[in-house]
Amino acid sequence: LIRTRYPKDTLEVVVFGDEARRLTTRDLPYLTVGPFHTNTRDGLRLSRRLLRRARSANMQIFMITDGKPSALTLEDGRIYTNSWGLDPMIVNRTIDEAVACRREGITISTFMIARDPALVEFVENLTRANKGRAFYTGLDGLGNDLFVDYVRNRRRR
Repeated sequence: LIRTRYPKDTLEVVVFGDEARRLTTRDLPYLTVGPFHTNTRDGLRLSRRLLRRARSANMQIFMITDGKPSALTLEDGRIYTNSWGLDPMIVNRTIDEAVACRREGITISTFMIARDPALVEFVENLTRANKGRAFYTGLDGLGNDLFVDYVRNRRRR
């Protein structure tokens, strides 16, 4: 869709485990999950940097997540992790990053693939802070939901 109908748009893929990293679209089929935590803040931060560099008029992050941030890169570079529940420090800094995205005009569309009430509440707080959108979907409907949201936002421009 991007290559054929919207060739001026770009697509960057950012994966976030203990740390966020860029992934080429060619490598996407070979992506595996590992024994990692979820550093949502680092993923948003890297995405924000990439979007800032692109200088596009319509900046968006499409985040696919189970909703549970469980890692945080500290100022000294160490990675703080907490797999048990929602850690307030991790949650607050992740929400702060969503606010930073909003200030730079970056909308976050979150595609939530889990149904845990605490995780849904986190995604709702992140969405409210960013003034973005949240979709509660399963893996079966994910592709269609992403497509519909992308096209809707292209038309809204």
